[in-house]
Amino acid sequence: MIYNIAIDGPAGAGKSTIAKKVARELSCVYVDTGAMYRAMALYLLRRNVDRENPEEIGEVCQGAEISIEYKNGEQIVLLNGENVNPFLRREEVGNMASVSSANPKVREKLLDLQRKLAASMSVVMDGRDIGTTILPNAEVKIYLTASSLTRAERRYLELQEKGLSCDLEEIRKDIEERDSRDMNREISPLRQAEDAVLVDSSEMTIEEVVKCILQIFHEKVILSDEVGKNEG
Repeated sequence: MIYNIAIDGPAGAGKSTIAKKVARELSCVYVDTGAMYRAMALYLLRRNVDRENPEEIGEVCQGAEISIEYKNGEQIVLLNGENVNPFLRREEVGNMASVSSANPKVREKLLDLQRKLAASMSVVMDGRDIGTTILPNAEVKIYLTASSLTRAERRYLELQEKGLSCDLEEIRKDIEERDSRDMNREISPLRQAEDAVLVDSSEMTIEEVVKCILQIFHEKVILSDEVGKNEG
């Protein structure tokens, strides 16, 4: 049985951390959509695309085939069959990704690739528009959020642990501004899907959030499947 789990929510809500742990618990594939955008950026760089030319970006991106698989517990990003993991964190790739990810044709191409992945295997996918746009028919949809203060405090502690000086109020302000941009952007704005379950992690540990989502999965997928078999 193939099933899809979509986890959406604002920046700093812990989506990626939670999605990876849920995928591990369910022995399915965590789809790192950000890595797919970086792989596309790498493809465009290798084709010497003019980053200032959106038409050229939109045309050239059609030749990229990007997929994700796991080998020995490691996520492998494949670009036209090549493992491109060693190249994805390069600065020039990140810079190109920030430009190309806003291109409608690139988003359309990657949406198609992400849906193909989800149709061929059980996946957990996180982002801003997974349940609303990319996987509207996902069996389980989660809207994971936390207060802006909680998210700012988490980011503040992360930066402090890295030895970086930071200001909590500035971080909170940045998070709230990003929320506003994400919720009001023209293409696929951040919003809770009508059939998504709201999970507020403000007062929860990572383990508690994972347990909560696994319980939702059990109720929506396992129990409903058993009921369906019994009725059949």
